[in-house]
Amino acid sequence: MASTADIKNGVVLSIDGQLWSVIEFQHVKPGKGGAFVRTKLKNVVSGKTVDRTYNAGAKIEIENVDRRDFTYLYSDGDGYVFMDQTDFDQLTVPGTVVGDAANFMLENQSVTVALNNGNPLYVELPASVVLEITYTEPGLQGDRSTGGTKPATVETGYEIQVPLFLETGTKVKVDTRTGDYLGRVND
Repeated sequence: MASTADIKNGVVLSIDGQLWSVIEFQHVKPGKGGAFVRTKLKNVVSGKTVDRTYNAGAKIEIENVDRRDFTYLYSDGDGYVFMDQTDFDQLTVPGTVVGDAANFMLENQSVTVALNNGNPLYVELPASVVLEITYTEPGLQGDRSTGGTKPATVETGYEIQVPLFLETGTKVKVDTRTGDYLGRVND
């Protein structure tokens, strides 16, 4: 068991059987009364954030979370197969753990997988990825870059909104956190 003195940004705590990552913390020593630690915690699985306060010296349980680089190989039914880049072991991660990251993963792409006692917690992608548009309605004469947007399907099968002038076969940069179009990529 650790104490509140061991709280740092990025540390993962086990609270009521769930894993919470410390986003912010602040040791507070008021003029009157005992010291305490104010924290902002993010649930590792669901992403929910909460504020929690601990008395100074209170016992907390710190969990070991190993973040390692993997290469995405292929989708296998309801699971996704990744290969560890250091020892080449393969790991199958359930679709529920991969979540929305599946919309932006291409084969042989590098990702970070967080593991706790050998169990995958979440898959972390780079901030943006380059994907090719496989289908979109053709642009019309007079479509401007500052006008509206239209739906476009990218090579992973995910649909994003792109400017009217883009055509099928164009490579675009997509934000993996929001799914927003960031710009065209010229080869």
